[in-house]
Order: sequence, then C-alpha cells, then structure tokens
Amino acid sequence: MQIVRTIVWVLLLIVLLIFSINNWNPVEVKIWEGLVLETKIPALVVVSFLLGLLPMWLLHRITAYAARRKINSLQVAARTAAVTPVAPAVDPAADPVIAPEHPAEDPGPLKSE
Repeated sequence: MQIVRTIVWVLLLIVLLIFSINNWNPVEVKIWEGLVLETKIPALVVVSFLLGLLPMWLLHRITAYAARRKINSLQVAARTAAVTPVAPAVDPAADPVIAPEHPAEDPGPLKSE
C-alpha cells in the first residue's frame, strides 16, 4: 500500500511541475481595496489547494483520533468482561435461605369447638 501512495504523490508532483513550467506568469490578486498581491499562478494554485485541504485533513485526524479512543475503550471493556467471572444463578427453590416469592398463607388462629 505504501508503494501505491508513493506513486500517486510522485505523479501529482510531476503534474504540478509541468503545470508550473507552462504557467509561470505573474498575476495580481486584489485582497482589499488598496492591497494587491502580485504572485505567480503556481503559487496561487498551491496555496489555494492547501487552504482547501487543511480543514478537511484536520477533521479527518480528529474523527480518526476519536474513533481510535472509542475502539480502545471497547477493547478494554471486552477484555475485562472476558476475564471477570460471572456469578452462578441462584435457584430460590433449591436454596432454603432465600425466602420464596409467595409465602404460604397463614391459616390464622385455630378455633376450638
């Protein structure tokens, strides 16, 4: 995968170099009234590209960091749950210490006849 990324970057740099050689003309960029920037076209294109790329790159890095943190916390929770023993379920009918849900009704006082 690293070789593909390197090839793409080299191709992009070659295209930028060819573009720069063919368009090395000065341009005037009016920023405000009375403030004019004179620059070459390739510099203007590169700066514009970077200004558009930077916010999206930062958003990508922030979401990747948040996802990595969430995945790590879920992995730790899964490991903890796998190591922690689970208490066996208690059957109330088999254990005489636990009172039954419905106690037997009290027959009340006995009457003598």
